[in-house]
Amino acid sequence: MPDRLKRINPAHTLLYLILTTGAIITLIPLVWTLSTSLHSARDISLGAQTWIPTPAVWSNYREAVDILPFGRYLANTMVLVAAAEFGALVTCSFVAYGFARLDFPGREPLFLILISTMLMPYIVRLVPLFVFYGEIGWLNTYLPLTIPDLLGRNAFYIFLLRQFFRGIPFELTDAARIDGANDFRIWWTIVMPLAKPVLATVAIFAFQSTWDDFLGPLIYMGGDPNLRTLAVGLYQLKNTPGGDNLMPYLMAMSILTMLPVILIFAVGQRFLIRGVTMTGLKG
Repeated sequence: MPDRLKRINPAHTLLYLILTTGAIITLIPLVWTLSTSLHSARDISLGAQTWIPTPAVWSNYREAVDILPFGRYLANTMVLVAAAEFGALVTCSFVAYGFARLDFPGREPLFLILISTMLMPYIVRLVPLFVFYGEIGWLNTYLPLTIPDLLGRNAFYIFLLRQFFRGIPFELTDAARIDGANDFRIWWTIVMPLAKPVLATVAIFAFQSTWDDFLGPLIYMGGDPNLRTLAVGLYQLKNTPGGDNLMPYLMAMSILTMLPVILIFAVGQRFLIRGVTMTGLKG
């Protein structure tokens, strides 16, 4: 028997088979969505849908973009994404630097309070926040979904960044402090360049959560049609009168909406894995 076959571990082979099967099962809905987006409305209404459409109706994508103000919805979504990215990469990292590298009274209790906010489900906060934003006149504007992000409201991002910052040798920052650098300069010129893996991880998380967010834009901005995002636009298209005639366009819009997230994850996967694993090096 060849040496290579002798080195094959049956347990590893079984594990790979299980993982491959799970991956295929997970991809089935995505393949079905792509297949449906390339069928004609007549095929869908007659129940003649197949896994491989013949012929493929690529014009469904152009018509789907024309049915809804796709450009406007995309612009609204990008405004929220930009605010979330700035808050995650700049504000949250600055807060995390304070918790990781500065020694001030009450640091640990304050960090514990910050982490405890992660225990409260997002859905529980929707009603009181809706009432609060209504009282201050923020409803049907970008403000409820941009100002909190710009102020670094995400405790999970702060936790990830803090864990990574604690792993950076203190000798580097101490040497910079001896040379006269203040904490702002140390954070920006020393800590941030060294934190590229975890920053990439946080950026991916922030993009995915904001891009796919449905409840927030629907609750706080849904009253103004001009402020709808892509996620809310999909919901609008789903509830448009027409039934099965709109199914190919709905699936085409779904593919267009998923594509940026898939591409960003594919490009940044190695940074995501590295960033998450390195945050646990030091408690």
